[in-house]
Amino acid sequence: MKESKFIPNFVQGLSRLLVLWLLSIEPRSGYGLMDEVKRLTGHRLHPGFIYPFLKSLEGGEFIIGRWAKKGGRRVKYYSLTERGRGLLEKARMALRKPMKGLITDLLRSEDAISLDSQTG
Repeated sequence: MKESKFIPNFVQGLSRLLVLWLLSIEPRSGYGLMDEVKRLTGHRLHPGFIYPFLKSLEGGEFIIGRWAKKGGRRVKYYSLTERGRGLLEKARMALRKPMKGLITDLLRSEDAISLDSQTG
């Protein structure tokens, strides 16, 4: 894999969980989700990813889409269902137990890690 594709692929891998989390906060359109993910991560999700993913979540009854008028056009806003909230909580639990400490260590600076190894 080329280095230039590593970070975008990594972000896209986490984006499924990120989309669920964002929809747990407030209803959003597909474009609104792409915009917020870019704001949070610095990386843009491609429409070819987000819209099929939303369709699959809707098909699985994890989200519900409602059409609304915005500026003279129709926009579909998605929100998490109770089933979707359960899925998000299961994903959180899967990450919380084994991964929380690993992610914390991964995000620490190299200086802090080298100090720990010298004192430990």
